[in-house]
Amino acid sequence: MEKATINLVTRSHATQLLLIISTLFASTWSFNALEVTAQALLVGFKATPSHSVSSFHPLLSDSTGNFSLGFLRVNQTQLSLTVIHNPTLQPLWQASPTTTLFSWSEKTLLFFNGSLVLSDQHAGLFWSTATTNGDKVVLLNSSNLQILNTADPPGVVWQSFDFPTDTLVENQDFRSDMTLVSSNGVYSMRLGDDYMALYAKFQGNEEQIYWKHKALEAKAAVVEGNGPISARVNAAGYIGMYQNGSTTPVDVQPFNSFQRPINRFLLVRLEQDGNLKGYYWDGTNWDLDYQAISDMCQLPSPCGPYGLCRGSGCSCLDNTTQLLGWGQCYAGQPGDLCSGGGDDKPKIGNNFWVLRRKGVDLPYKELMDYKMATSLENCEGYCEGNCSCWGAVYNNASGFCYLVDYPIQTLLSVGDEGKMGYFKVGKSAEKKKNVGLAVGVGVGVGSVVILGLLGSVGLVGCKIWRTRGERRRGVKRVLEEDEGVSPGPYKNLGSPSFSSIEMSPR
Repeated sequence: MEKATINLVTRSHATQLLLIISTLFASTWSFNALEVTAQALLVGFKATPSHSVSSFHPLLSDSTGNFSLGFLRVNQTQLSLTVIHNPTLQPLWQASPTTTLFSWSEKTLLFFNGSLVLSDQHAGLFWSTATTNGDKVVLLNSSNLQILNTADPPGVVWQSFDFPTDTLVENQDFRSDMTLVSSNGVYSMRLGDDYMALYAKFQGNEEQIYWKHKALEAKAAVVEGNGPISARVNAAGYIGMYQNGSTTPVDVQPFNSFQRPINRFLLVRLEQDGNLKGYYWDGTNWDLDYQAISDMCQLPSPCGPYGLCRGSGCSCLDNTTQLLGWGQCYAGQPGDLCSGGGDDKPKIGNNFWVLRRKGVDLPYKELMDYKMATSLENCEGYCEGNCSCWGAVYNNASGFCYLVDYPIQTLLSVGDEGKMGYFKVGKSAEKKKNVGLAVGVGVGVGSVVILGLLGSVGLVGCKIWRTRGERRRGVKRVLEEDEGVSPGPYKNLGSPSFSSIEMSPR
């Protein structure tokens, strides 16, 4: 009996010992997990992506746990060094968002030696903050990644808020020396002297402006020579423009939730379709709260090259091919009109053929160059012998002739057959056949927002190219072209269909 008692006591002690060991083991794992998602990276830090991670490998977190810096897996074999919103894996900032991503392998190394560096042991340096005197990396509760110098005097030597990619979060300043670029690299946003604008890069390094919002100066005036303007997503629910660091906005673009007493985290993103959209996180979903362009047909190319937007759906300019999805009117690349002709004047039948269409118009013509023409033939003549001109749209009533000096994108379908188009189609772009019935690619502002995991990433440090369309514009011409109705500064974004639009994780 005594022996049995001893055995029972021994088992009891052994059980307690196992529990203690298990607790310590669990604590060790917990500690290691906290080390992986530390709240500071010090000089000497090194990390490589883990093969066991299928989506996101966290390295650094903010104190609330809402944001993390880490390796985001892209297309299984590649990665992006990214700051994400943890609940949804939404990228808020990316290091060097180029079309060439880093390899998800042990050869890819992130280290901190005063500068945060991403490199490959064979390919060499990929990306660096190019700092020398940093001694700590932290991620703030705002999602701002900072490199600090804690010596005397302490300060911030680098921060991600100074290098935005396609997203701005609330209270992040957007200055006139910055560029926001969509993840596909086609669209960008910049500030002018008294406006913010969106640009499309359809060919080469030249851009076409397609949306412009001028400061309304309701609360403060823009003073010439008083410094550049900046923009900021205000937590009260609006995009504000400010001059020279003033706290009084020279312009306010309100969100749907403007001045509502709700707990939210706001951001704006330049989407892959060229629209600037604002969202707020309600704790469960990302709700669409603002969009710069509310009409699908006013986007740069909602139906793809040589598409025709009818409001409820898309077709093709040639009126014979029905469009299924985006960009399927013609296969292949549009080609180069300035090559293969033997001189600078391409000839019909050489490297392009001509498509004509009545009842068409340009979506952002008030921001485009134009000439005066006495006839359609006169308008076509301006374009036909010009190898940088891809088409022309003529208004028979006003005589305005708009020249398109980039590969033709989506046109508007209008009831007025006095608005006529002349379009060049490169011979390398062949017709798509039997692609199916036309479908509506946008059903208005109530469409569900679906974002890819990461997609093609844009260009950081975007060069400011010569911008077309900022000449020879005026209110008189806009009023004449739009039958006396000038576009208003704000869109009606109060539709109930805006609510509960969720951004799926990238």
